[in-house]
Amino acid sequence: MRMRTIEISVGGFVLAGVIGLVFLAVQVSGVGELGERNSYMIQARFDDVAGLRERARVSMAGVTVGRVKGIDVDMQWGDAIVTLEIMGEPGNLTIDTGAKILTDGVVGARYVGLLPGSDEETLGPGDEIVETQGALVLENLIGEFLTNIGK
Repeated sequence: MRMRTIEISVGGFVLAGVIGLVFLAVQVSGVGELGERNSYMIQARFDDVAGLRERARVSMAGVTVGRVKGIDVDMQWGDAIVTLEIMGEPGNLTIDTGAKILTDGVVGARYVGLLPGSDEETLGPGDEIVETQGALVLENLIGEFLTNIGK
């Protein structure tokens, strides 16, 4: 009887651990974060989005304000078109808001950082951020450095 009680206790502990890990994984991935709140889509064009993934965070002043909804390429111009899902009602970002792709730490994940503007006109659903800065690719910097040394 005592052995059965220990087995049930261990099983309950393992089950609680698995449930905790699943909960933590869902929270970290941000899967269900935006679907429950009001949100709207805007777009931004970047020359390079190296390492940026769908569901990457969109932040302003270090606070998450949205997620990357999709990444497409404009075959005519060769730009990457990033669709951003922004939390809240339209009207909280000005039309001169800037966007740049940043890295979370030295070898961390890429995310989109928004830089607030000062214009009175605001971005609405489907609008496009004009002022953008693409990802800083370390390989390109090393290549340029080595090329300049040889001159």
